[in-house]
Amino acid sequence: MAGIKFSQEEQVLLVRKLQLYFREELDAELAQFDGQFLLDFISEEMGAYFYNRGLYDAQALFQSKIDAVGEAVYELEIPTEFMR
Repeated sequence: MAGIKFSQEEQVLLVRKLQLYFREELDAELAQFDGQFLLDFISEEMGAYFYNRGLYDAQALFQSKIDAVGEAVYELEIPTEFMR
């Protein structure tokens, strides 16, 4: 899989969010250039962890939906002398 790539608009938004966090939580200024480098670092070094977590969550959601469909089909079963 290729690395996570953000559009230019997404990058601008994410850097602004980093700058706001630094200003409000750390009482520090983060320049645009430094913010872009920090975003690149987070994306390259940690992005795969977030991506994989999203995959695991999606897989769990799909599995629960598949299980629900299986239960719904089972409930449609007409009783017979042969019970499983």
